[in-house]
This record gives sequence, structure tokens and C-alpha cells, in this order.
Amino acid sequence: MRLVDITMFFAPESGGVKRYLLAKHVWLEGHTWIRPTLLVPGAGDGHDGDAAVTMAGRAIPFSNGYRWPLRPAKWRDRLIALAPAIIEAGDPYRLPWVALEAGQRLGVPVIGFYHSDLVGLIGRRAGRWVEPAVAGYVRRLYREFDLVLAPSQIMADGLSGLGVETVVRQPLGVDTEIFHPCRRDPRLRKELGIPARARLLVFAGRFSQEKNIPILVSAFRRLGSEYHLLLIGAGSMRPASGGNVTVHPYQAGGAELARLLASSDAFVHAGDRETFGVVVLEAMACGIPVVGVRGGAVAELVDHRTGVLVEARSVSDMAAGIAALCEQDVGRLGARARALVERTYSWDRVLRSLVTHYERALGVTGLLRREPAYAAV
Repeated sequence: MRLVDITMFFAPESGGVKRYLLAKHVWLEGHTWIRPTLLVPGAGDGHDGDAAVTMAGRAIPFSNGYRWPLRPAKWRDRLIALAPAIIEAGDPYRLPWVALEAGQRLGVPVIGFYHSDLVGLIGRRAGRWVEPAVAGYVRRLYREFDLVLAPSQIMADGLSGLGVETVVRQPLGVDTEIFHPCRRDPRLRKELGIPARARLLVFAGRFSQEKNIPILVSAFRRLGSEYHLLLIGAGSMRPASGGNVTVHPYQAGGAELARLLASSDAFVHAGDRETFGVVVLEAMACGIPVVGVRGGAVAELVDHRTGVLVEARSVSDMAAGIAALCEQDVGRLGARARALVERTYSWDRVLRSLVTHYERALGVTGLLRREPAYAAV
């Protein structure tokens, strides 16, 4: 049985959605009767066997490699030719309409995964006056799907408030073997040229407006040389290294990102518009606590047992929260963070839940393979 994931949220420097898709496809192949295929924009048409199909897309300026899909009818025909039994559309732009038309012609269910808060995103960039029109578009689009998944409760509630009745919360997850406290490397401080006694906090993600990177930089300037901020990522709003701030390139490989996370004292995140926060879970899986804000979905992942939450968009509150965290038993908080991820957000646990949604949409059971039985030796 074939599943096709179709999305434009897939680029060389993509974040959580790309990690979700890649992890999901590996897991589905090993644990279910589902054969997954990815259909995404690329520089041209091509394919990697059945695993991935690319179709020509126009590069979007200043977007870290994202591409706008061209010729929707050609995409529709290619999707139909793949003959999926179920389709998952992972962005709210042109491709979900392609998925819906293909699903109607094939007579198969189409699921929409609402990864991006389109209303808030466009409202921040074009002005609040456009939000009612964008909300109307989102309502019209997501009412068309057989089932709608949202990665966090705040996203699910937003869709429900727009009148989308088929939405359910489906969190994302983390690879708890790659992102593990054993990745800690005591040499990192020497590599960064900072004192061994300095408190090292890390952020990883896109350098974009909604991440509120200037708040982090200002907070660390206020905290002084006893604290050091490591910023990992890429984007159009890349800050400059200097003083107690170091900027590190985007990390495509999970192992190196895990090393940088696990070797830090804590993760820090000033963004108040997160729709989930995969990198927050990755940091927690590495055994470090989190300083986040009371806004967006990060507040659903972090509480006083695993970190500190501060008021959004406040340099003074962010600085005070970082200092307060570092006065606590950071190792104990990190151990609790790791335990929470293992208990709730491992890919195995999360994706078993996802398969039940696929079964619901298809009206079937038994998509999970039986676990192999091992006889006692």
C-alpha cells in the first residue's frame, strides 16, 4: 500500500518538517505494510527509485533553498501515476490542491498536515489587515481534507476555531538514539575558545524574523562574559559572531547537531510562534533543559520540571530566565527532559499513533506489522 507525501517544505536546509518526513519514511518501511514515497520540488524532474520523486520548481529567493512548484496539472498527473492508497499534503500553498484533485480522481483519502501557521505568518509579513482573508483561505482548504493533523494543541485549536471539524493533534518526534546525552563532547568549549567555567547555551534553527534572534543576542550581551550563546543555523537574518556570541553553520547531519546540543548546558529559544518545536525535543533528548517563552507550541513541551518559561519578546525576562535556570541543578533538569522525550516523543511512539490516523482515514486495521517473536535460547 503506497503513501505519497507531497510538500514544498523540503529543501537542503529545511528543519522539522523534513526531519519528520525522513524519519517517518524509514520507520514506516520497517514497521508497517505502507510503502512511502516523497513527491517534492527540485531543480528538475527526477526520482530515486520509489522513495523520492522530484519535479521542477522555481527557487524562492531568500528562503534557504525552497522551491515553488510549477505546472500543477503535471504534478497532479505524476501523483496519480504513483497510484497511492493515501496521500498526505504537508504545506498550505499550491500542492494541497493538487493532492485533493488527485485524491478525488483516484478515490483515495487525502490528509492535510497543518505544519505552518499561515494566518500568523502572512499577517506578520504583510500586515494584520490581511489575516481575515488568509483565515478564510485556510478554512476553505482544510475543510476539504478527509482528516487534518496538527502538530500541537495550539495549532489544532486554531483550526478548530476556524471551523475545521476533522482536526486532531499529532505531535512530531525525535530520534532518541542520535539525540542522546552520550554525544556530549567536553572539547566543545575549547573549540569555541570560551572558558571552561562559562555557561554555554545553544539555539539551533532558521535565522528568521519569527525566531526573535536579536532578543537572544541582547540578553546575552546583558548577562556578560560568564554566559556564552552558540547560534546554529542559516537564514537571511544571520547575526554576527562576536563577544559572547558564536554563530555556527547549519548542520545537515544529526550526529554533529546532537554533539553541539549535548555539549551545551541548556537550549534557549525566544521564538513565540513555533507550531511545534522539533529542535527543542532534540535538545531535551540530548539531556539538556530549555529556556523558552510563554507563546507558541514550545510552552506545550517545557515546564518547570524540564526548564524555564519567560515572557515573550522581553530581553530582561529572557536574561533573568537564563540566569535563574543556571542557578538550578541543570543536570537534574536535563535528565527529566530526556525522560520526558523517551516516554512521549520517540519516533516509535509518535509514529504508531500516526498509523492509527491512517487506518482511520482508510477504514482499515492491521497496517502495523507484527513484531518478530524471539524464542528463548
